[in-house]
Amino acid sequence: MSVSVRESVLRSDDMVRTARRLTESASVTVGRLLPTPQFDRWLAERAAVNRFEVRQVPFADMKGWQIDPRTGNIVHVSGRFFSVEGLEVRTDFGWTPRWTQPIIRQPEIGIVGIVVKEIDGVLHCLMQAKMEPGNVNTLQLSPTVQATRSNYTRVHKGSPTPYLEYFVNPGRAQVLVDALQSEQGAWFLHKRNRNMVVEVTEDLELLPDFCWLTVGQIHELLRVDNLVNMDARTVLSCMPFATPQGACRQPAADEEFQRALAESVGGGHGARHTMAEVLSWLVAAKSRHILTQTHIPLRELEHWRCTADEIAHEDGKYFRVVAVDVHASNREVTDWSQPLVAPVGHGVSAFLVRRIKGVLHLLVQARVEAGTLDVCEVAPTVHCLPSNYHGVPAERRPPFLDYVLATDQSRVRYEVLQSEEGGRFYHAQNRYLVVEVEDGFPLDVPEGYRWVTVNQLMHLLRLSNYLNVEARSLVACVNTLW
Repeated sequence: MSVSVRESVLRSDDMVRTARRLTESASVTVGRLLPTPQFDRWLAERAAVNRFEVRQVPFADMKGWQIDPRTGNIVHVSGRFFSVEGLEVRTDFGWTPRWTQPIIRQPEIGIVGIVVKEIDGVLHCLMQAKMEPGNVNTLQLSPTVQATRSNYTRVHKGSPTPYLEYFVNPGRAQVLVDALQSEQGAWFLHKRNRNMVVEVTEDLELLPDFCWLTVGQIHELLRVDNLVNMDARTVLSCMPFATPQGACRQPAADEEFQRALAESVGGGHGARHTMAEVLSWLVAAKSRHILTQTHIPLRELEHWRCTADEIAHEDGKYFRVVAVDVHASNREVTDWSQPLVAPVGHGVSAFLVRRIKGVLHLLVQARVEAGTLDVCEVAPTVHCLPSNYHGVPAERRPPFLDYVLATDQSRVRYEVLQSEEGGRFYHAQNRYLVVEVEDGFPLDVPEGYRWVTVNQLMHLLRLSNYLNVEARSLVACVNTLW
């Protein structure tokens, strides 16, 4: 009898073994199949043998898209893929009780997944060099599969998605990780993807745009600006890890910090709050806050101007919606058009961290966003576009934002500029930071915040819709610091 994907999800005892094997892979930073020093050359070769072009066009020039004459919504002629619609939001979170905005509505669930295989006794990840139209640098390191349901069911009538069978055909691979996770709540309405890690034992044909890397190699590449894409980061964040052993992978690292981080990952003891208390805190936040989302026609947005070339806020803040025409020689369809959301300025996503009784804790918040599925999710300490708060009184600025912006560089444990989803966002970048606070920093924090361990976040990541995508990206970044 065949076993369903859900039935094949690992038992808890197997999860321990999986965590140990992934941790061992994370300790291997010198790959045999593609040594890390040769990665840049490999990526440059993939860019050289393919042709990519992205140019902004008026909405009316998009092929396969139309403006609904009744609502003004931007929709695909197939009725699939996604649409750009209007949304009215009412909430008691923050200082603005009501607003309207454009939102991407994509009700189908996509797959972002990594195939892993044991090679010479070490798990390796099958990664690809993938072009997305909104990428600031065209090609980025992506998961094995990164596809919407419309794409992998070939609504576009293009080529099939490589390696898809290992994620959708029961029995082709062993499921190690499988969870529904959200995407940007500020720009997506209820958007979720299936985040998966599956293990194969059979030999695979290595296609030209794909390579095998250890988890440790990918962690090294996460220290490079705009290289490991958002979908890869979110899948990496869902990987379970055991207590790191041996020397720190970063030669200049603070040994005491590294030991505190190892304790935080291992989760053997020392958490300030129990897992039950963390869950109760989040449930209380979901119960305490109100979030009402009402569909409205795009043409009825307030304080947004719609022109032939863009939809933008009258204050010049937040984001714009633009249209692009795309050519990519190595995609399933080589030519297409689509709308993209273009944020105004770079965002900041930061974890404040502190050692508490020898265990590193991360300060997280329960955050409500326009398109969140279940009122609020766990988010980084700071998560915003700073340009939105120019001229805003101090009491209305996000808590801890000014602390992060003014922090001494000696306290920054991680800082990299990372891109967001290039398939829907145009040149969207966040400055991701991990900042260790001073010993006198308060342990008592506002009601919407909690100190948690990395292990506690890994427990939440086994489930669905607990951490937002920025928090997941930062968990992946934190795991480079062992």
